[in-house]
Amino acid sequence: MFKQKNNKGQGLKIIIVGCGKVGQTLVSQLMKEGHDITLIDKDPQIIQEMTNLYDVMGIVGNGASYSVQMEADIADTDLIIAVTGSDELNLLCCTVAKRVGNCSAIARVRTPDYSKEVRYLREKLGLAMIINPELEAAREAVRILCLPTALEVSTFAHGHAEMIKIKVPDGNRLDGMTIMDLGKTIGKSLADKVLICAVERDKDIYIPSGNFRILKGDLISFVASRTTAKEFLQKIGFKTQSVNNTMIIGGGISAYYLASLLVNMGIAVKIIDSDPERCKELSILLPRAVIINGDGTNEELLKEEGIEYAESFVPLTGIDEENILLTLYAKKVSQAKAITKINRINFKNVVNNLDLGSVIYPKFITSEAIIAYVRAKKDSMNSNIETLYHMFDSRVEAIEFRVESESSLTNIPLMDLNLKKDLLISFINRNGTIIIPSGQDCIKVGDTVMIVTTHTGFNSIQDILS
Repeated sequence: MFKQKNNKGQGLKIIIVGCGKVGQTLVSQLMKEGHDITLIDKDPQIIQEMTNLYDVMGIVGNGASYSVQMEADIADTDLIIAVTGSDELNLLCCTVAKRVGNCSAIARVRTPDYSKEVRYLREKLGLAMIINPELEAAREAVRILCLPTALEVSTFAHGHAEMIKIKVPDGNRLDGMTIMDLGKTIGKSLADKVLICAVERDKDIYIPSGNFRILKGDLISFVASRTTAKEFLQKIGFKTQSVNNTMIIGGGISAYYLASLLVNMGIAVKIIDSDPERCKELSILLPRAVIINGDGTNEELLKEEGIEYAESFVPLTGIDEENILLTLYAKKVSQAKAITKINRINFKNVVNNLDLGSVIYPKFITSEAIIAYVRAKKDSMNSNIETLYHMFDSRVEAIEFRVESESSLTNIPLMDLNLKKDLLISFINRNGTIIIPSGQDCIKVGDTVMIVTTHTGFNSIQDILS
């Protein structure tokens, strides 16, 4: 044991097993939210580094060991999160914890075989959540490839609503337009179904009001139902057709998940990987994909395989630097829609200044899902967090709450609620119908409500009131 953490008293008691990239991201995020964290890892150097960096308790040992969990005070723990590199160890950690303590348990499971059995494993082992960063990253990539002019596509309301991030190009009809005048350009009926909820301009973030003027170069995020989103993009001059083909560099788990999803949608996939044995495996697993054995970082091979004509390009080598260089090369020699997966988050500010197309961080996808669960567990009296996304380098949060009981918010026109500043109620999902609310609309029990705000740490829908 390395360092005794100060007892904050307010947050949950959480044990994190595994201090790799996901574990470290979770520690950073959960510490900001005031939780009492204990780390378990077999590597004493990593535990030493983490306890020096954060106000946490560290234990060196096997997280699946009964004695190690007892040392970590599992009996008085609210939540255990197992994110080691081994699926089996993660599941065993959670199983032991559920037998010893009365805590919730979350396991990271990456292997495709186990991922097909997620529901069975979760139910039989009594897990609160099984999270798969690679599969979630693949799903995010697919959403973007289906709408390639978007930089990000996030889903809410079980897929009924989307929040889409785009960059306003020079000469676009949005340039110079105020939000209240949007209806004059695209039609009032369409404008009433779309809400521009956040704008980044020159590193500044705005939660825009009706008189906010959009300018070229702005990064804007808007919310709409899936069909309305495409109609809106078409009206403002963006292409909305899905890509027809994708070139993937690297044949790891991420590439398998992405290729599986794409070929099932009828999108042609070509994977280039340097390991001949892995190529044989992939050719059996993905008979409808083209598998090439070769060095995906070789310029001549890329040209020979048609990078100049590819509609989309996704480097998944497992090495961030290679992924970045490959994307920059692809954007130089082709018109391909590029998606860059980056695992490390240390140099996020530098990465943001590069022209990498859409960037996906699997570690953030994992941490957001877990933080949403933790916040809901902390305060679930009147509402529950369904979905949470961090936007614009975590300076903005988009949170979808489920309204579970009557409160001071329900059945009152929104115009009569005293809402915090820098906050927008972006949509109300009522039985699968997405409502972009006006001042006369009310929140009702059973709704899910999405808010976008520059405030952080909301646990309950009640937090939107000032």
